[in-house]
Amino acid sequence: MKILVINAGSSSVKYQLFDMENETVLAKGICERIGIEGGAFKHKVPGREDFKLSVDMKNHSEAIKLVVDTLVSKENGVIESMKEIDAVGHRVLHGGEKFSGSVVINDDVIKAIEDCCELGPLHNPHNLTGIHACEEIMGKDVPQVAVFDTGFHQTMPDYAYMYPLPYEYYEKYKVRRYGFHGTSHRYVSQRAAALLGKDPKDVKVITCHLGNGSSVAAVEYGKCIDTSMGLTPLEGLMMGTRCGSIDPAIVPFLMEKEGLTARQIDDIMNKKSGILGIHGKTSDNREIEDGGKAGDPRCVLIESMLVHQLVKYIGSYAAEMNGVDAVVFTGGIGENNASYRSRCAEKFAFLGAAIDEEKNSKRGIEIDISKDDAKLRFLVIPTNEELMIARDTLELCGK
Repeated sequence: MKILVINAGSSSVKYQLFDMENETVLAKGICERIGIEGGAFKHKVPGREDFKLSVDMKNHSEAIKLVVDTLVSKENGVIESMKEIDAVGHRVLHGGEKFSGSVVINDDVIKAIEDCCELGPLHNPHNLTGIHACEEIMGKDVPQVAVFDTGFHQTMPDYAYMYPLPYEYYEKYKVRRYGFHGTSHRYVSQRAAALLGKDPKDVKVITCHLGNGSSVAAVEYGKCIDTSMGLTPLEGLMMGTRCGSIDPAIVPFLMEKEGLTARQIDDIMNKKSGILGIHGKTSDNREIEDGGKAGDPRCVLIESMLVHQLVKYIGSYAAEMNGVDAVVFTGGIGENNASYRSRCAEKFAFLGAAIDEEKNSKRGIEIDISKDDAKLRFLVIPTNEELMIARDTLELCGK
């Protein structure tokens, strides 16, 4: 069975085509600057030279048609015809309380995703655009599946997801913690159990997804019981341009002092804060890592802030689960920054953590970086959200 995985953004479409017989990637790529002059298309097939094209795409339908046409082309294709695509899996950001798992898309599901646009205004509308575009190009006979970033976190108990605000705001507007990166947390927690030689239902794992957007999750016996992101992806750790958790009274304080509107302060917290806000020039953690090694005071401060916050989350989640078997690092920063992993592990020596620095020097590979006799294992597991989406799609559409 061949499954096309689509991740539609505001001006981009990322895709991967899987052969689920052996879970191999037949092709993958990205359409960029959709609806903007100077569009670009990149298509990769394992073992071949990358295919790149400068092409303007008016909308997502044109972009997805370009993807499908390329997949079946003689020069760059990997399938004979569009009919070989058995199903399509879509990443959808926000499913609210309506979806705790992945679902086959129908009119009711589309309506529910539309209803969640208020909770995910930057992503859900574009996810829907990708769904409609695939239906337009491939027809209604090709089943489509929605895989929600929030779904994995729906197992949180009410005392973990509720905010101490007037209860009526939860009843009226569903203001609560939802969490994000759920597909990534689910994948790496399952892989962690496999690396430990155990069933996911028998382990307690803390998963740290660290990238431009970052979150931490407590996964107890295969289920998420807490996570750092909240109603939106703004809460939690400091990120590339997001501030993460701050004293909420800072918001009206700055609005009054700077004469800011609600939209302006939201823009500052989401796009001008975090690593960028502290450093002043960059949000790229690779530059921060280089600057830290060179002794740049802002870079040193950023690294210390992030480690400090990570340690607080890992420690609190270990207490919440009454123990932890493994701490997992994933995402662009988590998979590649050895310093953060080492410095975090030092703080948990009292729980039996001990890093093998030679193993820790490896970048972007799946590896247990702990010393052989360490009780608390520290793992690096490259995430694979696309494969998780393909697996869910196969499970729902395989018959």
